[in-house]
Amino acid sequence: MIVLFGSTGYVGGFFKKLLQSKNRDFIAPSHKEIDLLNEKQLSDFFDRIDVEFVINAAGYTGKPNVDACEENKVDCLLGNVIIPGILAKVCAKKGIVFGHVSSGCLYQGDKGMNPDGSRIGFKEDDPPNFSFRTSRCSFYSGCKALGEELLADSRCYIWRLRMPFHWQDHPKNYISKLLYYQRLIDMRNSLSEVEEFARAAFECWEKKLPFGIYHITNTGSVTTRQIVEKILRSPLGAKLKEKGKKFLFFENEKEFLKQVKAPRSNCVLDNSKILNMGIFIRHVEEALEEDLSKWQ
Repeated sequence: MIVLFGSTGYVGGFFKKLLQSKNRDFIAPSHKEIDLLNEKQLSDFFDRIDVEFVINAAGYTGKPNVDACEENKVDCLLGNVIIPGILAKVCAKKGIVFGHVSSGCLYQGDKGMNPDGSRIGFKEDDPPNFSFRTSRCSFYSGCKALGEELLADSRCYIWRLRMPFHWQDHPKNYISKLLYYQRLIDMRNSLSEVEEFARAAFECWEKKLPFGIYHITNTGSVTTRQIVEKILRSPLGAKLKEKGKKFLFFENEKEFLKQVKAPRSNCVLDNSKILNMGIFIRHVEEALEEDLSKWQ
């Protein structure tokens, strides 16, 4: 039996669809059914069923964005540090494999440029440079880094996600955010096609990959302006032009930071580790163009 936590969230919903498509036996208890802060209740729950794999897609990201984490620090700390730590502890005691959805927002920038002009991304063993220990970061990023520290010695998978996108409109979809934000900041980032992320993460367990951290992002990186250019060239772009939609940008990052409560992570991640394990992930350019071609 597979147990999925966070199935009502954006990323968790894709795990739920994936498990349903594979006809896997799973349960997805809500926070009302299981208090993830109650170690004994969680332990007793696992004792009642034959659990072979636990997926944690629960976490606190804040609404409408990570600025909310600056105002709700207790919720952010509980959701992104304490709960993953409790889950990992209980799973370790019972010999259950644990998979945790983390974030790539533990980094800022990249590691330079390759001869072909592409950016060199951070690898899984590069220490975070956007965390409580290293720099002024958002409270969300700091908590995500701290949560990973608690899992460092656990028998688990840590899947790092970056700016999830998909072909279906949703408030948590990065493409949707670009469409609805009044002004944008032009930065370079790695992205994760969220349906592809869930599939690749699950394959880590199916293929019995070594435990540890995996960057599950689409290959390569893009700037905000490059994505906007793709949007405008897509069928969606034609509809936006009819409505008179214009994409406005901040002049620079300094101007942008005056409008938000917390600094943002903008970074490039290296996904070669998971690719070398035989798990297929598309290039970000291909994934973006395909999703935009069937936008709903």
